Amino acid sequence: MIVNLPDGSRKEVAEGATVADVAAAIGAGLAKAALGGKVDGAFADLDTVVPEGATVEILTAKSPEALGIMRHSAAHVMAEAVQQLYPGAQIGFGPQTDDGFFYDFALPEGASISPEDFAAIEERMAEIVKRDEPFVREVVTRDEAKRIFADQRLKAEHIDDLPADEEIIIRRHGDFVDLCSGPHMPSAGKIGPFKIMKTAGAYWKGDSDNEMLTRIYGTAFFSKKELEEHLHNLAEAEKRDHRKLGRELGIYMMDPMAGVGLPMYLPKGARVIRTLQEWLRRDLYDRGYEEVITPHIYNADVWKTSGHYGFYHDNMYFFQINEGTDDEPRMSEYGVKPMNCPGHVMLYKNELHSYRDLPLRYFEFGTVYRHEMSGVVHGLLRARGFTQDDAHVFCTKDQVVDEVVAILDLVDHIMTTFGFQYEAEISTRPEKSIGTDDMWEHATNALMEACARHNLPYEINEGDGAFYGPKIDIKVKDAIGRTWQCSTVQIDFNMPMRFGLTYRTEDNTEETPWMLHRAIFGSIERFLGILIEHYAGSLPLWLAPVQVAVLPIADRHIGAAADLVKLIKDAGGRVELYDQNEPMRVKIAKAQSQKIPYMVVLGDKEVESGTVSVRERSEGDLGSWPVEQLLEVIRAAAL
Repeated sequence: MIVNLPDGSRKEVAEGATVADVAAAIGAGLAKAALGGKVDGAFADLDTVVPEGATVEILTAKSPEALGIMRHSAAHVMAEAVQQLYPGAQIGFGPQTDDGFFYDFALPEGASISPEDFAAIEERMAEIVKRDEPFVREVVTRDEAKRIFADQRLKAEHIDDLPADEEIIIRRHGDFVDLCSGPHMPSAGKIGPFKIMKTAGAYWKGDSDNEMLTRIYGTAFFSKKELEEHLHNLAEAEKRDHRKLGRELGIYMMDPMAGVGLPMYLPKGARVIRTLQEWLRRDLYDRGYEEVITPHIYNADVWKTSGHYGFYHDNMYFFQINEGTDDEPRMSEYGVKPMNCPGHVMLYKNELHSYRDLPLRYFEFGTVYRHEMSGVVHGLLRARGFTQDDAHVFCTKDQVVDEVVAILDLVDHIMTTFGFQYEAEISTRPEKSIGTDDMWEHATNALMEACARHNLPYEINEGDGAFYGPKIDIKVKDAIGRTWQCSTVQIDFNMPMRFGLTYRTEDNTEETPWMLHRAIFGSIERFLGILIEHYAGSLPLWLAPVQVAVLPIADRHIGAAADLVKLIKDAGGRVELYDQNEPMRVKIAKAQSQKIPYMVVLGDKEVESGTVSVRERSEGDLGSWPVEQLLEVIRAAAL
């Protein structure tokens, strides 16, 4: 029979051939390297029989999908090891993840797993891998499945939850068996270096009404070098954790009394936030934006008109206000804003507009509030209260491409300033959406054309656009290679129509404007968290909350030090005077721990010569500078 290959060629194989047979027909080297395949786009094991005319792709360790397949197989080996070490352990689910895998267990009564037990689990896993037994796929009936998992209550419960017509597939490996459609490695011996990472609690099926299980996380790679690099990056990420550095550097704090996910900025943090905002504000004015300010709460009618009341209600905070009297109450429902767009739409509607007014660009540093689940709140990276550098552009259909190009120019300016590499992803029309085919086609093509004009490569994320329009998401890569979602540009067909926005055309008719949502930082809180981790707390000179620490050697030098502090402030610098009666090594260590860019020492020699002894936080001692040289450095860093 004939099968098709991904390069468009065709290959003749015997009737009933498997994926492995197709690999062998292509070449002995490929057959040896094969780990699995895809048949008409669906993952398949090597022993999967291939139908005539199918398109068959052979997966090797070099294939993008291979690492996930190997990690899934490693998860089964880990579960097998745990069941051997903890007889009676009940297994839950065990998928691969972006950086490894996990498995959930209901451990026998009195049993627990801690980091001290990881070595024993890894040792047993190594023994299982060494036996190199195959992963065997079987299709079974529901009754057979119930017999197989008679002593596994979680699996028995899950079988009962499966649709009556769903095919039940199990995967055997040695004495271990689980419900699993795969795919898997041909055998355990092909699993690369692995490591158990941590444990956590996890509710069965993610439902807090169910029992708490023990989740064990692990990771695996095809080479020892890749595993070591991963572990190094994790250790580096832990050192850079913005929650730890934010506390040590006096940037922000969280207080349970205030509530979950509501950061409070200390003076240094407020200084950084305001510096970021002022830097961007000046740039936006130069780019033709106008700043607006909108309320934190609106009457629920606004959210009903915008659609948020129906679509986003559970993620918002609503409350009642008595707008009558105590004798004749008249209660009205209000909602705290989760986004700024309805306010900008109402500001647009406040005046009549013609085509000559467009594009109209409103921006706002607007604080919003969203009801995030407490389990996903994570420092500044995911908070319930945060400020967006939000902007909305109202324009004509023909202006969309130019406006998106201008936004991408702004994205490039900001990301390159911070040394971020970045890439774009265009999300297209989802199944449930509003707007005509013509509107979606024009909008999506506009985003693609804007990226092309900006020489910005992009990937297509099919069907993941918002219901109201397509979007561009910008993903940045930080100093240790992690990717973060930051900027976004979205086209919105929905809100202008819902609020009845119009403009007078050149032909003297009324048209609905196109609306672009855009945020560059996104959440300023989140962006600051990313910056702290990207720079490991050592923010660039222009953004550092304290740029210079002045360190007098003795009390007799404090007067000269205070004069220097004034000069630095007059030059636009942010400076602290360390006038405590402490040894110089202690003062330097304090300034260094606060990651202050420059430390300047003043003693008898410096006072007499009008110089300062300069120390930079990463380069160390820079020697003696004239005071004016230091002031020039500070002036150059001022906004």
